[in-house]
Amino acid sequence: MTQAVGSADGVTVAGGTGERYGEVLTDRALGLLALLHRRFDGRRRELLAAREERYAQLAAGATLGFLPETKDVREDLSWRVAPPAPGLVDRRVEITGPTEKKMTVNALNSGAKVWLADQEDANTPHWGNVVQGPLNLGDALAGTIDFTSPEGKAYAVRDLSTTIVVRPRGWHLPEKHVLVDGEPMSGSLVDFGLHLVHNGQALLDAGKGPYFYLAKLESHLEARLWNEVFLAAQEYVGIPRGTIRATVLIETYPAAFEMEEILFELREHSSGLNAGRWDYLFSVIKKFRTRGADFMLPDRNSVTMTAPFMRAYTELLVSTCHRRGAHAIGGMAAFIPSRRDAAVNEVAMTKVRDDKTREAGDGFDGSWVAHPDLVPLCREVFDAVLGDRPNQLDRLREDVHVTAEQLLDVAATPGEVTEAGLRNNVSVGIQYVESWLRGGGAVAIFNLMEDAATAEIARSQVWQWLHNGVTLADGQTVTRELVERVITEELAKVRTDEEGRRWDEARDLFAELALAEDFSEFLTLPAYERMP
Repeated sequence: MTQAVGSADGVTVAGGTGERYGEVLTDRALGLLALLHRRFDGRRRELLAAREERYAQLAAGATLGFLPETKDVREDLSWRVAPPAPGLVDRRVEITGPTEKKMTVNALNSGAKVWLADQEDANTPHWGNVVQGPLNLGDALAGTIDFTSPEGKAYAVRDLSTTIVVRPRGWHLPEKHVLVDGEPMSGSLVDFGLHLVHNGQALLDAGKGPYFYLAKLESHLEARLWNEVFLAAQEYVGIPRGTIRATVLIETYPAAFEMEEILFELREHSSGLNAGRWDYLFSVIKKFRTRGADFMLPDRNSVTMTAPFMRAYTELLVSTCHRRGAHAIGGMAAFIPSRRDAAVNEVAMTKVRDDKTREAGDGFDGSWVAHPDLVPLCREVFDAVLGDRPNQLDRLREDVHVTAEQLLDVAATPGEVTEAGLRNNVSVGIQYVESWLRGGGAVAIFNLMEDAATAEIARSQVWQWLHNGVTLADGQTVTRELVERVITEELAKVRTDEEGRRWDEARDLFAELALAEDFSEFLTLPAYERMP
């Protein structure tokens, strides 16, 4: 039954209404959205412009480094972030996934300590998803959520011991279905505000709180803006200052040089940093895409966490976090166990175990998995290191001394650029975009759970290889003609005839992004324009 939504002065809900929408889009919620937009959207736009200015400098030959103007923050050893909040003390296993019903139930039943309830890369911003996400989380907290599959299998939440942490969209993404004074809102502020108003008190009543993951930040100034948002929102909803906590994904190249400053800006609201490694690779390509061989990555699937520049990034993250009393959370294990191929599982599970063992040994306090079947493996590995301890914040990693040169040493990455790598990028990119356009942001492709970060790496590598005239391992040069032929051939391999599929649109969008003279900052921006 369609339900009327609330109202607030100057706010227009342009996305339509549906069953129970009025429970989320209340007068109070829309009032908070209006306040956040009017107070902070101008600064958000200024910071997005600053991103463009920084890229222009990099394209002109500048490089990245630790900021001289914030040296005092890095050298002041006296400050710490807030102590871990309830439900965020032990984070040894975190599962990620979108906030649709089935994932909500499966994540909360998985045995993971934390669920990253994703409204960003593993979600698509269809208006229904934007509203349904807070509803599903609210139903889970109330113990009323359930799900029945088309095959008749029933799912229900068994307990609520898993801590919910919501990831709103990044600062760059708009929400065209909510207008304030005639302007579209920030998707970040919409996702944040609706969850806080609808679920914040229920989370507090459950003994935890409104916790968030912050995506795609490129500077400590962007973290400062989030901190100001938190202060204003806490005052509006009437909860104590510092109740909100946020873990920042270090998934952009510039942010790797500002980890301490980001923690400092959020210190009373901070719950640590995460190594968002797939988007990090995308950012490396994006920021230095025209700089030739020094920043040319080999095939996406051959870049491992043992590559020197990736090793420097994760070592720095752990040491930075622990010297400030903050959790360091490791990267994603995206493998989806096969129900039919034991050999595939054996090889993949060995790689996952090795990856998690390295992270636990390096001092990470926990790590991510994308599938419930990986939770026991990740927990086993971290249990072996942590034992009865909830974390290893006391392991300061004073042996780590990472330089800017080490973070920038992309050229030392082993591997080749191959036709197989080009074809994999094209195939994964098209398959993901097709699913995204239909509303699916977490997509199983070749036994991996892919989200927008994977598609971003795939299409940006094709763009970089093409526009730098890269030679493949077999001697072929990456040309427009080669890419167009591969697009045609790879689409033919995966195309299906099911009703509602959007293969032609996906092909056209991928080709547009990969072949265009100008690089598009995020594929989700032109994709969003194609969404109703």
